[in-house]
Amino acid sequence: MTEASDSLPPSFASDSNPPPASSTPFEVIFNPRLKRTSTTNYRTELEAQQQKAEDDARSQLTRRESEKNTFDKMSAQNFKRQLSFTKPDDDSKIEAPIETIYTRDSSAIDEGKEKHSLLGDIKNKLHIGSPHSLHSHHQKHETDQSEQTKLSKYEFGLNVSDQLNSSNSSSISISDVSPNESTSYTQPHAKRKNKKKNRLKDKQFLLPDDNSLTFKVLRYPFLIFIAMWLTVLSIVYLIVRLSIYISEQVMANTGQRRKMVNKLKNSKSYPEYIEHAKALNEYLKLDKWCEEDRFYCYDWKTLRRIVRDLRKLRRAGKNQELMIVLQNCVKSNFAGSENPLLYSHTYYGTKNLIVEYNNEVVTSLNSITESTSIPIETKKNFFKTISRSFGKTALALSGGASFCYNHYGVLKALLDNDLLPNIISGTSGGGVISALATTRTNKELASLITPKLAKKINAAGNEPFHVWFRRWWKTGARFDSLDWARKSQWWTLGSMTFKECYERTGKILNISTVPHDIHSPTILCNYITAPDCCIWSTLLASAAVPGILNPVVLMEKVHNGPDGKECIKPFSFGSKWKDGSLRTDIPIEALNTYFNVKFSIVSQVNPHVLLWFFNNKGDIGKPVNRSKGKGYRGGFLSSYLENLIKLESIKWLKLIKEFQLLPNFLESDWSNVFLQKFSGTITLFPKVKIWDYFRLLDDPSEERVAEYITNGQSVTYPKILFIKHRLNIERCIEQGRKSCQNDSYEVDDEDDEDDDDEDDDDEDVGLINSDGTLRHRSI
Repeated sequence: MTEASDSLPPSFASDSNPPPASSTPFEVIFNPRLKRTSTTNYRTELEAQQQKAEDDARSQLTRRESEKNTFDKMSAQNFKRQLSFTKPDDDSKIEAPIETIYTRDSSAIDEGKEKHSLLGDIKNKLHIGSPHSLHSHHQKHETDQSEQTKLSKYEFGLNVSDQLNSSNSSSISISDVSPNESTSYTQPHAKRKNKKKNRLKDKQFLLPDDNSLTFKVLRYPFLIFIAMWLTVLSIVYLIVRLSIYISEQVMANTGQRRKMVNKLKNSKSYPEYIEHAKALNEYLKLDKWCEEDRFYCYDWKTLRRIVRDLRKLRRAGKNQELMIVLQNCVKSNFAGSENPLLYSHTYYGTKNLIVEYNNEVVTSLNSITESTSIPIETKKNFFKTISRSFGKTALALSGGASFCYNHYGVLKALLDNDLLPNIISGTSGGGVISALATTRTNKELASLITPKLAKKINAAGNEPFHVWFRRWWKTGARFDSLDWARKSQWWTLGSMTFKECYERTGKILNISTVPHDIHSPTILCNYITAPDCCIWSTLLASAAVPGILNPVVLMEKVHNGPDGKECIKPFSFGSKWKDGSLRTDIPIEALNTYFNVKFSIVSQVNPHVLLWFFNNKGDIGKPVNRSKGKGYRGGFLSSYLENLIKLESIKWLKLIKEFQLLPNFLESDWSNVFLQKFSGTITLFPKVKIWDYFRLLDDPSEERVAEYITNGQSVTYPKILFIKHRLNIERCIEQGRKSCQNDSYEVDDEDDEDDDDEDDDDEDVGLINSDGTLRHRSI
């Protein structure tokens, strides 16, 4: 035996039976039955097989783009599923798409376990792995093909990333530079060690920027001190708020005034509310405040002059000069005309000058729209300009668990008065209600918002304590993502996407979601940012509060999938998403960026926000409970202390966030929970009762839904006049733009016949003269 043979394992030094040609290099080395007598021939064949393995892996990598779209070239029957959501009233038909996507083991369900199975090599299909894992998958696919072809549907779970991050699959490599851990030479307990290493690596990204010794020593003492001080401030704040409440309820609301206020609160319709509010204004002599133009919170002199000029130019028929004045005054909050304080000094109404200004602007805009002396191009440019300056109106529904059912009353009050905006945003529980409002037309929505809607509210499922506690103990989430995915189908009309929602109703749905990685930016899902994303998947992500629901993967609908049929696949490369309330409960900035929203109606029902909301100068339609409706609630000193304590608390919360003192509990950053902007131009805060906090995660009955609807309506009625003034101008602008588009189509059809003989190289460009007339030149 040569020296080279001595260096080989004993199994290769003394047998003359060569291994079969189909053996892999790893089988030759580690299988004692596969032996070879000739060392040179063995090494030659070993190098050849290694080269072949590398070539196979390289060929697999060249087909990454095709595998990304088709996931795997398995049996064609795995892709034969047709999504259907044409019959939203049929619950079984609606839930069919989920049944074709997700599977669970019934025995595991009884035990409180969830088994989300992912067939084959989903990790390699999303290109997370090494060439070794691709090569081993090729072999694994040949051996297990008989078992895989028995399944008729391609299954994958909601938590796709859980499967991607796990090491259970034999075809998944540890990293991009090491082979997969399922080969025969894997050391014992390697999987467990690799999992621990991955956890440590993930935790390193959650560590603060400063890991110095001083930070480690002083971090938690500082945090404990701040927590104790915030507790003291909270107790003092509750005492101050209680004193203000007593002074308002006991001292101000006495006798006849208390009776009239109770009638106002118990109004069952908006006309009834107006009647009681006007009577209360007259009793308190608040109507005199409306007759005076002078007030410190708006430029009353400018508005008076604008109203006079608009009326004069409109009656004289000077449309060009009228357009110039309108361009200057039709802007968001022009001269303070949209200041909420203008609607906070009476129970109904505002300054007569504000009413006169809004009516005159609407009349002047209608005059421009109906005028036939103004060229069409001039009109189009005019309405486009003022539309950009005036902006859009949006409705934002916050999260808040079972408190979100108050949003039904807000929607009903706006629908009954034809004031529901077309742009609606929702987060967490508010996202479910916003999906209901945008996927249905106004007529369909009005018939759904009734107490009978409680039959469709089954998120909690009324599970016994031992069932959901066992699930929470094993999975870290109280609720099952799969069950919620099925139940959400009725609210979203099946697997409807954001683009399909906009095409069906003309309403723009926005869902706020936060990535599982605390350093990644948030996303506002709508028909611009995620047109083909399934709405139901964003609802689950937006409601994935840590400890309540695990982070999920967004799903998108592919219209031209395998076999030319629709299919659903993971969206955003399998990243996980969770509750948007952790960072952006009310995405005002994002709405302004995408849709030019400059006026927001916020329905805020977050439990931790309601306790701290306080308007010391009164709210819209709710003046200060004093003799003349002026001053501060509870007096100057009480309001001063209330505001001081809130600002002091915010200061310490900002210090916690800035220096990263708060640990990332449940892999989430909780420092923004109290530091967000929770209000808008108009903020609705439905009143809740103390025992409602003990039913945050319970499904309501029909009686409770009726109470939620009434409660939401009662807080919306005082704001309707303000909303109506805003939307009247906004809708006049949109009507003018649509009329110009319709007129331009007719003119274009007539001009096409006259322009057939003209040179194609010449283009007519419309220009506006200084006097507003349209002139043309050729270029």
